[in-house]
Amino acid sequence: MRGAILEIKGLTKDYHMGEVLVQALRGVNLSICDGEFLVILGPSGSGKSTILNIAGGIDTPTAGQVIYRGQDIAAYNQRKLTQYRRSAVGFVFQHYNLMQNLTAAENVSLAGELSSSPIPTAELLTQIGMTDRAGHFPSQLSGGQQQRIAIARALAKNPDLLLCDEPTGALDFSTGVSVLRLLKDFNERYRKTVVIITHNASIGDMGDRVVTIRDGLVYREVTNENPLAPEEVNW
Repeated sequence: MRGAILEIKGLTKDYHMGEVLVQALRGVNLSICDGEFLVILGPSGSGKSTILNIAGGIDTPTAGQVIYRGQDIAAYNQRKLTQYRRSAVGFVFQHYNLMQNLTAAENVSLAGELSSSPIPTAELLTQIGMTDRAGHFPSQLSGGQQQRIAIARALAKNPDLLLCDEPTGALDFSTGVSVLRLLKDFNERYRKTVVIITHNASIGDMGDRVVTIRDGLVYREVTNENPLAPEEVNW
C-alpha cells in the first residue's frame, strides 16, 4: 500500500447565503495515496469541487485538517498557501483559462518558471502532440488543443499533485479520451498523483480508486483491481 501524499481529516466547509447556512462539506475523511490515479465522483452540488479547491489551497476549510507530507495546509497563512500552490500543485479546469496574448509555448513555459525542477516545454509539447502549434495563440486553437495546452501548463512545474476539475466536461468523446490519455501518461511516466473530479461515472473505471461524494460526505470508496485504459472507457 502506497503512503498518503494528502490526508483529509474531518473536513467541513460552511457558506452563508444571506441568513441560510449551507454545509458544502460535513466531515470528510479521505487519504490520497502517493502516485495514484484517483477519480472522485459526485453530482453537481455534492461537494467534490470544494474538496478539490481546499486540497489545492484555493479555498480554506471551516474546520478539519489537510495534511500534505506531514504539514497541515489548512493552518497556512496566505503566503504559505501561495507557495504550496506554486510548488506542489498543478490545476486543470473545464475552462482552459489560457493567457490569450501568449502563444501555446509561452503559456506552458511561463508556468514552468514557478518551479525549481520544471519539465521542459519542448518535452511537454512533444508529449501532447502540439509541437506544430507551439507558436499559435489560443484563439487559433480548437477546444481540444487548448485543453492539451492547459494540461501541459499544469504539468510544466512538475507538481506532486495534479488536480483536475471536470477536464473532459467541454469536450467531445474522442477528444476527451485523448485528454484522459495525457493525464494517465503523466501519472505513469512521472509517478505523480492525479486526482480527477467528475460527474461522469464511466471515467471512474480507469481510476486506481474511485471515491463517491454525496451531500458533503464520502459515500463510497472502491479500489479497481484492473483499471481500464482511457481508450476502453465509454460514456
